[in-house]
Amino acid sequence: MTDSFFPPDPIEDAPGATQGSSHDATSPYADRARTEMDGDQTRSGFVAIVGKPNVGKSTLLNAFLNTKVAPTSPRPQTTRRGVRGIFTTDTHQIVFVDTPGLHKAKDALGKYMNHEVHSALSDVDAILWVVDLRHPPGEEDGLVARQVRDLPKPLFLIGNKLDVSKYPEEAMKLYRALLEGRTAQTQESMLSAQNQPEAVATLREQILDALPENPFFYPRGAASDQTREMWAAEIIREEAMKKLRDELPYAVATRVNRWTEREDGLQRIEGEIVVEKNAHKGMVIGAGGKQLREIGQAARKQLEIFLNRKVFLGLEVIVINGWREDPEALRELGYE
Repeated sequence: MTDSFFPPDPIEDAPGATQGSSHDATSPYADRARTEMDGDQTRSGFVAIVGKPNVGKSTLLNAFLNTKVAPTSPRPQTTRRGVRGIFTTDTHQIVFVDTPGLHKAKDALGKYMNHEVHSALSDVDAILWVVDLRHPPGEEDGLVARQVRDLPKPLFLIGNKLDVSKYPEEAMKLYRALLEGRTAQTQESMLSAQNQPEAVATLREQILDALPENPFFYPRGAASDQTREMWAAEIIREEAMKKLRDELPYAVATRVNRWTEREDGLQRIEGEIVVEKNAHKGMVIGAGGKQLREIGQAARKQLEIFLNRKVFLGLEVIVINGWREDPEALRELGYE
């Protein structure tokens, strides 16, 4: 992973550059980017990836970019905040906005996650609705359909997990029916985001063709708008969600407090795993610290692969009582 993965600032004076907008754009890269684009006709836009939990939205985003910018795990609701992933060609730039799974919220964190979906849909140029072809539509799919059906924006209905679906055509027909009455442009695709890179590339080309004329929002070479600390914290949380059982993964948050680089290139990263109750702390640490070590080792391996650097990862488990229902704690943990 190059250093350009991490620049968080979009390009100054891009369309829709208003405070609080998902097209918010202010950046020291502006002059360089304008010079690169002088004389070129460029197309760019924001594309929301939406769907119910655990349909493969983040897997699809990572496949579009050929790198990992969003956490993935077999558990629903792994994605908690909107993550922007950026794909750029000589003349086109897609800013994908990966969103949490739309669901019936049970706490303040869930309400925040649903707000991230609504916010993304309010200010994008196209929408990807990802559905799971293994199953017919459920109640949460209906929630998504009602959000996207009447929006006057290009919509791509993406049937995912084609490789493990027994009746994909029948399932797709049922999802298509949820969009009955829609008049704006709609395209369909069936694929496996995890196992069919050629199909993902074809879909990406179709999205490129749907982009409006715009200058680029982000500098060439950027793959995400996240800071390196945010990205590393999500890698740690992903591994915690994989290792922990029952409901505990949903009561866990992560953050990176310090990141330093030694002269020999070693990356020293110090982070926290946050839990809601004192009883949870011991469960995350495990007998003799075994569970925490396994989470740390798995996260460190991922970090080293993507950074192409040796990493020292120090993790501490702390308790913030009831953080999922505490607005101040949510803000401190980056959910705002």
